[in-house]
Amino acid sequence: MRKTGELIDGRYKILRKLGEGGMSVVYLAVNEKVNKHWAIKEVKKEGVENFETVHQRLLTEADILKRLHHPNLPDIVDIIENEETFLLVMDYIEGRQLESIVQEYGPQKEETVVNWGKQLCDVLSYLHSQNPPIIYRDMKPANVMVQKDGKVVLIDFGTAREFKESQAEDTLCLGTCGYAAPEQYKGQGQSDIRTDIYCLGVTLYYLLTGHNPICKPYEIYPIRYWNTNLSSGLEMIILKCTRKNPSKRYQSCEELQQELSHYYKLDIEYQKSQKIKKLMLFCFLGLTIVSGFLSLVFYREEKELVKNAYEDCLYEAQRQRGKEQYQACYQAAITLKPKDSRAYKALLETFLWKDNEEQEELQGYSVCFFSEKEEKFIREMLGITKEGNKRNEEYLKSRKREYESFAYILGLAYFYSYNGTGNKAAAEKWLKIAGEGKPSQGLQEAEIIRAQKLWKIASYYDRLGMYHQGGDVRISYKDYWGDLTEIVKHEKKNRYKSKDLLFAYKEILSQMITSAFQFARAGVTKAEMEKQLREIEEGLDAMKIEKGSANAVYEEEMKRNLCENLSAAHHSIEAAFEEGSGENE
Repeated sequence: MRKTGELIDGRYKILRKLGEGGMSVVYLAVNEKVNKHWAIKEVKKEGVENFETVHQRLLTEADILKRLHHPNLPDIVDIIENEETFLLVMDYIEGRQLESIVQEYGPQKEETVVNWGKQLCDVLSYLHSQNPPIIYRDMKPANVMVQKDGKVVLIDFGTAREFKESQAEDTLCLGTCGYAAPEQYKGQGQSDIRTDIYCLGVTLYYLLTGHNPICKPYEIYPIRYWNTNLSSGLEMIILKCTRKNPSKRYQSCEELQQELSHYYKLDIEYQKSQKIKKLMLFCFLGLTIVSGFLSLVFYREEKELVKNAYEDCLYEAQRQRGKEQYQACYQAAITLKPKDSRAYKALLETFLWKDNEEQEELQGYSVCFFSEKEEKFIREMLGITKEGNKRNEEYLKSRKREYESFAYILGLAYFYSYNGTGNKAAAEKWLKIAGEGKPSQGLQEAEIIRAQKLWKIASYYDRLGMYHQGGDVRISYKDYWGDLTEIVKHEKKNRYKSKDLLFAYKEILSQMITSAFQFARAGVTKAEMEKQLREIEEGLDAMKIEKGSANAVYEEEMKRNLCENLSAAHHSIEAAFEEGSGENE
């Protein structure tokens, strides 16, 4: 321990100890010649396990800070090394650690936390803009000092590293448990810009709630679980920052900073007020459209106005991240032009492919999931009545080809993805409409054939395995097996889209897992089932997902899940044909 008044390197006089960590001690010192205070971090070589690793971290910290100049970063002014110790001389930051502030005063006001968060976004953006980018990797409240004027300073660069595109994963697992992102643990991949975004999200979580993720309940809850008065918009931002999958977080600190600057606009209450404003606008538009009938010129102008407003609603819906926000935009578009199928289809596609966070949190993945709440919202959109008690679905029907195209998408959503009861029965109506349709720009011949095959199954699914009064089976599981394999053959033959084949695989694989015994009793042989299982495995191995396609990430996820379920299907088949169980080997 250094003594007060001790002189280091003939220049720096020790005033007092500022703090102590596991490997280092930080002192406040003064250079009396220039009357300037400095912070000196000292690491003693003796007694430090793996000193070479520690030494390299200190050199990394010094090397990085020497090259950087930012108002939220300390400057390195000197490096002193001798046989016994290694010292870094840097700016003295007069202030308090954010961690100690929360420990003493509890959770901080959201306006204050947002201000700190925006400053930290700014300094992280600066680090990420270096060539190569510098990844901080240890963002936590203990590594952030706040000065009297509210300015925050990021300290301790011992875990920072330069990002290397060619490196598959981190060589060391550095960071702080509870705040470190999943990819910082060995074997989980290389840390990158999104790693810092995760750590910052956890830091903001702690500052707002006072709960450290390393303590019970050992996970990040929505912030309003702890305090219902907190902003729902801020809650959404933090949940996005802390997604396990880096691709679902914010992709840059600039993007996160922008969201923090307008977090109140994401609040449910704010969105409700915006909905009211939009409804007032739509009422105004409705009145002006009626008045337009009095003048052909005005009519044309108002028609163009509605068209532009519709396009604006579709555009805004694509930009929204919260479910309530994009639903409001699509609802507004449908209200303006109930005959136009684009808003209905875009809403459904968003439900299926882009907004599966509820499922992700429950099961760890999200693949084409159609929830009961989403299904209810779709029904509400179709059932809204306008003038003359005419429902939106009736308006949509007036454009037959568009209606058939929408029916196809909704039918597939019910058949393959709906998690409520009666999914096949709900699919029947819509698949029938699509199956009886004609080829058009929105509905191709292969899709019509697909709808017909699925419609056939949907029409009898609820009666599957039931008997007539005479004792004969109405629809046997053997017939069902034949229809399932026909769908797979159709998808393999057409090679239309990888997701369509994945859906066919998913359906027959799930049925083999849950109904192998019924198939066996109905006369499907073990050889037939095993052959189909091998073909699925070979098909998955050979399948190439088109990189860069809109649903590539989800298709890869679906493919991975199917591969994981192959063994479960195999076990079900074996169990179905154990001695005394199955009837046909």
